[in-house]
Amino acid sequence: MQIEKKDERTAVIIPAGKIDVTNSNLFKAKLTELYQEGFNDIIIDFTDVNTLDSSGIGKLLVFYKKLKDRGGTLSIIHVKQANIRHLLDMICLDKVINITWD
Repeated sequence: MQIEKKDERTAVIIPAGKIDVTNSNLFKAKLTELYQEGFNDIIIDFTDVNTLDSSGIGKLLVFYKKLKDRGGTLSIIHVKQANIRHLLDMICLDKVINITWD
C-alpha cells in the first residue's frame, strides 16, 4: 500500500489487491495515520484494487464521516474492476463519496 502526500492537506492512498476482512484493519490503520497527521482530503486510488467487501466499505464510510466532520473530503478514483463498480453502484456509494469511474 503506497501513500503519496500531495500537500499539507491532501494525501493519496494506493492499495493493491483486495480490501476485505483479511486486511481492512491495515487499510484502516493507514487511513488513521493520515487522519492523525492532519490530512483533510484523502483520495483512494483503486487502480490496482480487485476485491472489495463489506468490511472495506465500512472502513470507507467511517473515514468519510470523520473527514466530513472536520471539513474534509474522501474521494475514490480509478475504479476499474466491474465487480467493484457494480457493488458501489448497487449500494449508491457514489451518492455519498465522490467516486471517479474509469
